[in-house]
Parts: sequence; C-alpha cells; structure tokens
Amino acid sequence: PTVLGAELSVKAYPNTGPRIRDRFQAPMVEALIGALDERWIADPEVVVVHPARGVIDLVLTDRTHPLLVASEIHSEVRRLEQMIRWHREKELSLPSADVWRFANPDGGATTSRLLVLRSTRATRELASRYAATLRAAYPARARDVIAALRTREAPWPGAGIAWMRVEGGVARLLDGPPRGVALGR
Repeated sequence: PTVLGAELSVKAYPNTGPRIRDRFQAPMVEALIGALDERWIADPEVVVVHPARGVIDLVLTDRTHPLLVASEIHSEVRRLEQMIRWHREKELSLPSADVWRFANPDGGATTSRLLVLRSTRATRELASRYAATLRAAYPARARDVIAALRTREAPWPGAGIAWMRVEGGVARLLDGPPRGVALGR
C-alpha cells in the first residue's frame, strides 16, 4: 500500500439477508413447485451422501407410485459432461437422503431424473449442438414430462428435460421445448 501512496482499509457491511448465488434458479424452483400437480411432494435442497456427496436442487416424490425424481435446475450449462455425470450420481445417491426413508417404506421405489433448463440463446444452442448426447441422457419427450408434472393421470415418462423462460425475475414453465429446439419433441 505505501508503494502506491495509499492506506489499506477493510470494512464489513451488514447484509439484509441471504445472498442468492444464481438469481435465476430461485424463481425457476418456485415456478416448478407452483406448477406441480398435488400428486407430487417437492423437497428442495436435498442432501445426499453416498455414493456421491452433494445436494439435489429439488426431489419430487410421487404420492401415487413409489418414485423419486432427482431434479436439477440450471440457468446455464458450463460443462455438459460434468452436469450429466453429477445428475446421474445424485440420482444413484437418493437412497442416502432422508426423504428416501419416508418415500420408500416398503423398499420398492424407483428413481429418475429431471433437468430443468432456462431458455436462453446459449442453452438452446447447446441443446441443438449436443442433441444426441442430451437425448441419450434424457430420452423422454418434454411434453410427456410436463404432462406428468401437471396432471395425476399422466405417467412419469422417465428422465427428461423441461424448459423455463425467466423474464423480470419471474419464471414460467414451458409446455415443451422452446422454438428452434428439436430435442425432446
């Protein structure tokens, strides 16, 4: 500091509440929970410890079938292969979560995955460029995924992708893939 001819000073300011790391994820989680049929129990931020340690953004438990869906909500995708790998590992780790004990008292529960992506130019381009990879990891049609989330009658179609639009801090679940994205149609 003396070389620059200045004094070093550090101040701590109180904050007004918890910081949100991803300002898009919170409204996306809120919109997803709000769109769910009553058949689903939503548990946000579920800790898993074995075989992978981490936190699942949202676990959906089906009240009508012994099924738990590990849901990851992403406003952007930085590393596609890592995201897919971590999502699979978190799904495999669901039996180590507290929710497993309550959702699976008879031991017959199955698991699945839901990837929720924010519709941006970057995520749409990624979905188009790597459609085969994403289709292999998330083969269900987006409309079938949305129908299962919104209605009691529609069966869960298996691992799939749902899309959201976020504008002005408000997220909205789309009925299918955004325009220009063939993946999930």
